[in-house]
Amino acid sequence: MKILVSAAKTGGHIFPAIAVGHKISKLGHDVIFMGSGDPIEVNALKATKFKYFVSSMQGFRGKNIFAKIKSLTLIPISVFTTIRIIRNEKIDAMVGFGGFITVPIGLAFFIARKPIFIHEQNSILGSANNLLSKISNINFTAFPVKNPIKNNIVCGNPIRENFKPTITDLKNEDSIRIYITGGSQGAEYINTNLPKSLNELKQKVYIKHQCGKDKKDLVINLYKKFGIDAEVREFYDNPELLIEWSDFVISRSGALTISEVTSMSRGVLMIPLPSSIDNHQFHNAKHIEEINMGLIHEEKDGLIGLTAKLKEILDKKTYNDWKKISNNNHHKSASNIASQVIDNINKKK
Repeated sequence: MKILVSAAKTGGHIFPAIAVGHKISKLGHDVIFMGSGDPIEVNALKATKFKYFVSSMQGFRGKNIFAKIKSLTLIPISVFTTIRIIRNEKIDAMVGFGGFITVPIGLAFFIARKPIFIHEQNSILGSANNLLSKISNINFTAFPVKNPIKNNIVCGNPIRENFKPTITDLKNEDSIRIYITGGSQGAEYINTNLPKSLNELKQKVYIKHQCGKDKKDLVINLYKKFGIDAEVREFYDNPELLIEWSDFVISRSGALTISEVTSMSRGVLMIPLPSSIDNHQFHNAKHIEEINMGLIHEEKDGLIGLTAKLKEILDKKTYNDWKKISNNNHHKSASNIASQVIDNINKKK
């Protein structure tokens, strides 16, 4: 069989899609990847043998009126282009991972009477997945979703194989290793407030901080001002090594990041992005709190609230409790999705 996997623009969509694509390929089937042509996709796909097609579709939600009109005019073009690819490549089904490009692709598969499967990384369905969930065979979700949907299987987030469970080192001394990340682009709130809060702690901390492009000097100077031992980089190529090194992580609560961290038996102090669509980062973080692998700090609670959460984690040695928990759901996710997709297609034949 030939399965089309679709994702675009962000690592949170692309890396899970590639992970599932690899598992489908290992089951003996051909994988075709359809994206937006963004450099992050091109670079991520270099290590694969997937045939790659680019959709002309552009984003809609959060755009100005002119961009929205342009996006709407591209939908029929993208639908007919995808139908032609389905016929020429003899594709049997699709697995979509959210994002604007999956809408016309999903509509094309619906018109062609081909099976549709989706995966949602967050605790709230994105607009594209919310639409396609009504016509898909199975709606895979990483976490229990806020609003119930039909044909739902909660299966975790497909993560890369190098994010493996590690041997836990329970700490008794007061020297604590913390990995801080605001994502590949960095986060101003995290960059400017963490050095200030860490300065209020009595424990010795060692910091590795991913700050994002062009923000390194600012963050380095803040740590130097407070005399904190910190390695600051714009970007780390192997975040799994940083997670393994750490006693716990401080980050936003993007679905893929918190899935990767907790899958390695590390807890996380989560600072949800307040402007995330439908406040999905907060709801992602609530799930991690419910499985006792993290705490939430909201930006509105200010520097005092952030310092209080850090003191709580260090004084109670909460990071040791987090290390005792194994969140294995994400490790099995890619295999589970791939096998259920193939089984479902075979049953429909």
